[in-house]
Amino acid sequence: MSSIERARTPEPRIPVSSQLGVRVAVIGGFALIMFGIIFFRLWYLQVLSGEQYVQQATANTTREVPIPAPRGQILGRDGELLVTSRVTNAVQIVPSELPPAGPKRRALYRRLGKLLGMTPARIREVEKKGLGELPYAPVTIKTDAGRGVLTVLAERQNEYPGVTQEPVSIRDYRYGELAAQIFGYVGQVGEAQLKRPGFKGVKQGTIVGQAGLEYYYDRYLRGTPGEQPVQVNSENHVVPTKRPIVPPQAGYSLRLTLDLGLQREGEVALRRGVELAHGLGHPGSGAAFVAMDPRNGQIYAMGSYPSFDPNRLTKPVTKHELEEIEQRGVSSGPDQPAPFTDRAVEGGYPTGSTFKPITAMASLEAGLLSPTEGLGAGQCITAGLEQFCNAGQADYGAVGLVDALKVSSDTYFFEVGERDNSHGPVIQKMASRLGIGKPTGIDLPSEAQGVVPDARWRVKENHRQENCERHHPKSHCGFVAEIRPWSVGDNMHLAVGQGDLLTDPLQMAVAYSALANAYTNEGRGTVVTPHLGMAIESPGGGIVQAPSFAPKGHVHFNYSNLALVMEGIHDATSQPGGTSTDVWQGWNQALHPVYGKTGTAERAGQVEQAWYMCYLPDPKRPIVLAVTVEQGGFGDEAAAPVARLLAEKWFGERLKLVNGSSADK
Repeated sequence: MSSIERARTPEPRIPVSSQLGVRVAVIGGFALIMFGIIFFRLWYLQVLSGEQYVQQATANTTREVPIPAPRGQILGRDGELLVTSRVTNAVQIVPSELPPAGPKRRALYRRLGKLLGMTPARIREVEKKGLGELPYAPVTIKTDAGRGVLTVLAERQNEYPGVTQEPVSIRDYRYGELAAQIFGYVGQVGEAQLKRPGFKGVKQGTIVGQAGLEYYYDRYLRGTPGEQPVQVNSENHVVPTKRPIVPPQAGYSLRLTLDLGLQREGEVALRRGVELAHGLGHPGSGAAFVAMDPRNGQIYAMGSYPSFDPNRLTKPVTKHELEEIEQRGVSSGPDQPAPFTDRAVEGGYPTGSTFKPITAMASLEAGLLSPTEGLGAGQCITAGLEQFCNAGQADYGAVGLVDALKVSSDTYFFEVGERDNSHGPVIQKMASRLGIGKPTGIDLPSEAQGVVPDARWRVKENHRQENCERHHPKSHCGFVAEIRPWSVGDNMHLAVGQGDLLTDPLQMAVAYSALANAYTNEGRGTVVTPHLGMAIESPGGGIVQAPSFAPKGHVHFNYSNLALVMEGIHDATSQPGGTSTDVWQGWNQALHPVYGKTGTAERAGQVEQAWYMCYLPDPKRPIVLAVTVEQGGFGDEAAAPVARLLAEKWFGERLKLVNGSSADK
């Protein structure tokens, strides 16, 4: 009989906590979601994007190394070649063919450095910079290395593994320092430039314009680089490829308004003007000139001294070399040499008496001056507590307008400035109408704006000075010499081109051009836009584009008033007692009358600055000339002789340097 086992008493169950159950559910749900995300991502990468990543992986094995495009030429107005490119052999290193980093590579760099006159550290620096800009491309260590260096490399190739010589194109400025500030120079595109709209799409390492016309017209001159496909294997080494090379397209040529003969003679004349200043014991620390067609603003010639040779910048230069170029021509005077500064368009100077025709036109047109009224008697006139005197304490007596311009009576124009001041910015408005104190719009990357001071300008500058002095020593500010309101004396100084007036030869050439073309057109004149570009041409010579330079404005003068002013500055060059009559002695005034004005501008702590402005009419070749010599003395002594040499060259006369000695402020 089988026994029946007693049933066990059931053990009591411990109920599961509701909180624990929630946790388990949450963790399980989270794990399920994460698994789903990972699964979806893997499916996306493998199925949907697989082909894309395969293409990218393939692309990673190919690099497009740019082939520089030949840069366009720069031509003179008659087609003369001024700037071009020439081919020279450059020493390059091919990174993939160099010995491994270590003793062998260091020894190679020592040998190469000794051959090239470079330190191994400099070679490594250039190599690193080149690889950063264009990986896998050969790195140029030195351009124009010389025939001896290239011969050694060719004969001892085994001693220089990874070092090659390749033909490269470099910029060639045919005439050295000639028009250097106008042309500018080129160099590898910088990081800041790559962010500008004008350099959109330009690759690192590309040679672009860095200053002057090279910069302003870079998009035309640059051309389109080609491409050389480079295959890179898994070990990062370059291997042969059969992909075709895309050849570069040469840049367009730029034809200028410059007359080569006048440009060359102008720069020689400018140096002779500086030499005249030196001969008189003056520093003659800088100079500039402009020669322009008053009808349309075409620049026939323009120069600045001291200058530099842009050929020195066609290859990378060290900081020391750049400082050496910048310090060239250091003088004993307070002006800095600044050879990269184009004083013709970037200078900021008072003009002295060359401003007087502008003052005269302002007062006549405003009805505030009778041309026959005698003014300026005595050596000086007094306004407030200040005396305003003629240069050399001369006394011209009470004279009318024409004679005041002929002898350049300061006291006459001081009285005119005093009278105008009570009627508001009379002189300032005329100066502005003629283009003084604002950019001319010339096709260069930078130019000075200038200053034509008035009461509103004085308030603004006082405010800037006050703000500066709150945070800095007074000597570090320099917006104004003293904080004070506009005075009648300020207007009197402006009337003779002094005080806080700041302008440059180009703006003065524009102003005189407006007077000149109004004089030949019954009082209706054009404020021209000066320019250097005449045409963009294809490599074959066809015109691609003719740049357009619309006038900045127009003026309409009472012709009788204008004729009197022109008579005064003509008498200044042709009649006894004229401030530049001695400089123009022997000139055929009947064939080419000269309308000219000297100026001697005072600058604090410096020898006076010499100025000369003139207009020579001609049915086919009229010309306006502006010349200034920093610390050159009287305008008749250093600046006017330069203008005569330019005029002689322009009209085919025998070159003759004639200097005068008339005191004129």
